[in-house]
Amino acid sequence: MKIHEFQAKQILRNEGVAVPQSIVARSPEEAGAAFTTLGGAIAVVKAQIHAGGRGKGTIKDNSAQRGVQLVKSAKEAAEVAGRILGKELVTIQTGPDGKLVNQVLVEAGCEIARELYLGIVVDRSSHGPILMVSSEGGVEIEKVAAETPEKIFKEAFDPDLGLQSFQVRKLCKKLGITGASVASAERLMKGLCRVFVKYDCSMVEINPLVVTKAGELMALDAKVTFDDNALFRHKDLLELRDLSEEEPSEVKAAETGLSYVKLTGTIGCLVNGAGLAMSTLDIIQLHGAMPANFLDVGGGANVQQVTEAFRIILADKNVKAVLVNIFGGIMRCTTIASAIIEAYKTVTFTVPLVVRLEGTEVAEARKLLVDSKLNIISAEGLTDAAKKVVAAAK
Repeated sequence: MKIHEFQAKQILRNEGVAVPQSIVARSPEEAGAAFTTLGGAIAVVKAQIHAGGRGKGTIKDNSAQRGVQLVKSAKEAAEVAGRILGKELVTIQTGPDGKLVNQVLVEAGCEIARELYLGIVVDRSSHGPILMVSSEGGVEIEKVAAETPEKIFKEAFDPDLGLQSFQVRKLCKKLGITGASVASAERLMKGLCRVFVKYDCSMVEINPLVVTKAGELMALDAKVTFDDNALFRHKDLLELRDLSEEEPSEVKAAETGLSYVKLTGTIGCLVNGAGLAMSTLDIIQLHGAMPANFLDVGGGANVQQVTEAFRIILADKNVKAVLVNIFGGIMRCTTIASAIIEAYKTVTFTVPLVVRLEGTEVAEARKLLVDSKLNIISAEGLTDAAKKVVAAAK
């Protein structure tokens, strides 16, 4: 689950991590008042959407307007907010349609001496969380990793013990942080690692992490995502969820118990099992088309779930054909075939449907599909299914 920058910074602030003073505004008037309340000579107005690259991002209908802008008066803060709020912000992570900006963060300016990068993720090789830092802050870390990987320094830490002081000193030496700034770095790095573990995060990213002219380290930006599978332990975090930032079809699918991710292709997919679903996406692309979605109905799909899955897939206007690819292991193919038939009768199909079944009671299941007299194209094998659905879509 993703949250906004202002929400992430409130969590960090509560845990003792240094962040700038800031106020959320949802109207130009609130933005102007926020500047006055902060009381500084400068401030930054930052669009709040679930996407990175906001500083370089532009407003969809006004490419001169950036998603993050420096302002020097209450009037200017209100004017900038007015040009951002209610508009779509297009960044490298939003796609060409952009994302609607419903609020901005008005943040006090600070005197920056250096910009660094800090990120925490779960590292498979070390089987636990790992802290990454780099001297190359304020730029895309993916570019740094690809072009100058030697500038990224890592320290794996024990989730129970937390980041240790000797690890902080090692990282500070590599980053060239000296003197009183080391103590500030220790407070911030340990605090961020504590947040990562305490809230079951999947990622904490601070870019840029700044060293002020006073020698203090401060999180100038904050991106925090949580492990969905651990949210049952954090009911309070669910209140931070912004459904307007999420794909409506994905939200609806989750409510039905389906694992669904919307993609940009033309072949709708209904599959059981994540591995088979990924293979299905690959083989569709291999045979000349692009999948419209990832959809895993799991091992116990019923008529209601299959029906809802079809509705979600067909609601995508880009879908030209649908492929059902099911391996019946725990679940019998006859059960799935019956569910497909009932769902087909309930949902209005306007595109071709290709069904590939394999596994327990597959012969009986195929007979059920034939006897139904419905306009269903049967396929045997993954390659046959991919070829038929790609051809049907054309």
